[in-house]
Amino acid sequence: MRDMRWRTAAGAGTGAPGGGLSVDAARLSDVLARISREALQADGLDEVLQRIVDCVVQRLPVPIASIILLDDSGTRFVKEVWAGDIPLAEMDVAIWDVSMGIAGRCARTGRPQLISDVTRDPDYVMGNPAVRSEYVVPIHHRGRLHGVLNIESTCDDFFTAETCAVFDAVAHQVAGAIHLARVVAELEAANRKLRELSTVDGLTGLANRRCLDERLARDCADWRGPLALLLVDADCFKQLNDALGHLHGDECLRRLARICAGFAADEADLAARYGGDELALVLPGRGEAEAMAIAERLRQRVEEAAMAHPVSVVAPWVTVSVGVNVAAPGQARTPARLLSGADRALYAAKSQGRNRIAAAMPPRDGNGGR
Repeated sequence: MRDMRWRTAAGAGTGAPGGGLSVDAARLSDVLARISREALQADGLDEVLQRIVDCVVQRLPVPIASIILLDDSGTRFVKEVWAGDIPLAEMDVAIWDVSMGIAGRCARTGRPQLISDVTRDPDYVMGNPAVRSEYVVPIHHRGRLHGVLNIESTCDDFFTAETCAVFDAVAHQVAGAIHLARVVAELEAANRKLRELSTVDGLTGLANRRCLDERLARDCADWRGPLALLLVDADCFKQLNDALGHLHGDECLRRLARICAGFAADEADLAARYGGDELALVLPGRGEAEAMAIAERLRQRVEEAAMAHPVSVVAPWVTVSVGVNVAAPGQARTPARLLSGADRALYAAKSQGRNRIAAAMPPRDGNGGR
């Protein structure tokens, strides 16, 4: 039931025989303050828990201290973090539910469990044959049971009323530390989600214009290979909205977005909404020949989707025109120059009859050359 992995925490005590734990108010306050400080300095819940149990065994004369966390349902233990100066066999959390052990009994009842003689308790699961007594305290915070604090001793008479009161106070402090760590983790996750939402277009689910501008600025500054930009525009899209309504137009735009996203194959690629019915593909590492081939496959894929467009002057289905601009290695590049070239190429594709692709021509210099 336990896998035999051993860990040792330096500086732990073994528990004074025959007298329990004598801790005055000043020392207890110092221990609780240290627990709070360790929790605040830790990075993530796992480190919080490890710092706490290390602090307990270093500041109090106990051979083993562990924190065992429950899942959200309160029916299964999912993590055990411990420290001590005698080896402790760890439970296999894959099979550890609250029906098992003293810790499970503590979680089920929500009450501390004092075991003066572990050999006489039918629920005790041996972690080390030197252990003689155990005290397990529920870790509660505002009605939520996070898990249990488990203290094990090699003495039969270690856990006096005063000793238990000390660990009750420690468990209370641990509950606050765990709650704080989880709140911080939730806030960080919420902030990540907000950052993601701030860069996503609500209609298409692609990156939005802000994200596109940031990516182009970064790639123009950092990317040393060829850098391709495709601007994709739905032909006669205003007429489509006028004829079939914006709901149909929006659905067509979402399908176009999914097609474009399918061509953002590499991790460095980006599919984005440029604005209105224009989408963009940023394709680092693609030269002009490869970028043009991708643009043509994309154009064909849109035709194959056969989205109805009864008022298009091009075809009875939705088509796209694609402008391609590629900044070659060593060529001066800025987001404005890259976008301007792709926009000129898109205009060329439109003016040549739509439903086609075109590559940007290099801009003329001030002397009329290219």
